[in-house]
Amino acid sequence: MANCKGIDCAVPLTADKAKAMAAAGMKFVCRYLVPSQYAWKRLTRAEAELITAAGMKVVSVFQRGNNDAVGGETNGTRDGKAALQEAKTISQPEGTAIYFAVDYDAQPADFNAIEAYLRAAAKELPGYLIGVYGSYAVVDEMAKRGACSNFWQTYAWSKGRLSLAANLHQYKNGQTLAGHTVDFNDSLGNEGWWDTHPQKGDNPVNNAIEKEAAKKVIAVLGALYMACDDVQVQEAAHYAADALRDATGISR
Repeated sequence: MANCKGIDCAVPLTADKAKAMAAAGMKFVCRYLVPSQYAWKRLTRAEAELITAAGMKVVSVFQRGNNDAVGGETNGTRDGKAALQEAKTISQPEGTAIYFAVDYDAQPADFNAIEAYLRAAAKELPGYLIGVYGSYAVVDEMAKRGACSNFWQTYAWSKGRLSLAANLHQYKNGQTLAGHTVDFNDSLGNEGWWDTHPQKGDNPVNNAIEKEAAKKVIAVLGALYMACDDVQVQEAAHYAADALRDATGISR
């Protein structure tokens, strides 16, 4: 479902509002994995089920404050543990993404701390993909550093640029849809979203076939990277290859 529309919102959806969002063409909803003290915006299993029932996917994002990532490894460990507890509480399937918010105009001086935050969070979340939400600069820098596998870029602080690494793009804030305050987003592929439908058991044969197919595509992307002198094309090939590796369990 790449290149489709979705929303993110702080206040939980009701069944009627979820149906209205879907009827308006929304295909996914980004909601908050947060501890119980943030109950006003907390995603529950019941809400995930009604979002799924309306025909939409769920994107999970963890956020306490706007700039917790500047706390580096200490905050990353704390938030990773909390995110794991919430993910298990709502039965979010492994293999899907949890994005961690960097919700301010982060500067290069913050990048080392942000990377340490994401890597520490990842250590507490075995089985899940780790993503970051932030500006163009944050997304692009964390992608170059390999700090996480998934990237949700906001237009805020991005000066009109869109990173080639982005899996989701938040392009307009503070809108109203179905009587609900929302932000509008585009999906760009490999979003890491999920739903509450029963998960099918792994099929070793199909998984092996998928990995072999992915390896062939990665080889082509590698050849493109080596043959082309255009930096943007090289970056796109690099990001695409890494996305395929992450999606199929091939080590980078």
